Amino acid sequence: MLSLCLATRNAHKTREFVEMLGAEVALEDLSAHPEIEEVIEDGATFAENARLKAVSVSRFLPGFVLADDSGLEVDSLGGGPGLWSARFAGAGASDEANRRKLLEELAALGPDAAHTARFCCVLALARAGEVLATFEGTAAGEIVRQARGAAGFGYDPLFQPNEFSKTFAELSAATKNSISHRGRAVTKLKQFLRAANLLT
Repeated sequence: MLSLCLATRNAHKTREFVEMLGAEVALEDLSAHPEIEEVIEDGATFAENARLKAVSVSRFLPGFVLADDSGLEVDSLGGGPGLWSARFAGAGASDEANRRKLLEELAALGPDAAHTARFCCVLALARAGEVLATFEGTAAGEIVRQARGAAGFGYDPLFQPNEFSKTFAELSAATKNSISHRGRAVTKLKQFLRAANLLT
């Protein structure tokens, strides 16, 4: 079994990775390592932030470290909130506050504003301070005008993926993970790990 540390303290994100990686991977996150300080995410792209987190954390821990940076890009907001998705309504903002701000900004653009959007994810796999590989995934869809669904987290209740009539928060975990930005990036990660004989 492959041991992997996920460079996050977000319990929702960790749960998704446990579901997607399955029984072949023993996954822990940074809640088990309070001595490791938060990494300043000052990169200009999702890829840069993922690499920053993976490299920084892997200098403190043995074995493999996986870092995720992801966010929501809304076309009519010029690609925002993008890198600031988790703190769109301010530092330490709740998911609900971020969703409310997103809906307010879209409403301010008027009824004809495009609601097309995409979730983006970049994963960086590192060991001993060196990035071994990165993996990207995207999921296209649109922002609905009212939150729907109780599953998921973040912007999931507002994001309806293309070819579906339900938001991410209304879909089953298995369905969401099979089509989400993070799920697609994890599929590429698992292919890499199998090619390296790290997974069976």
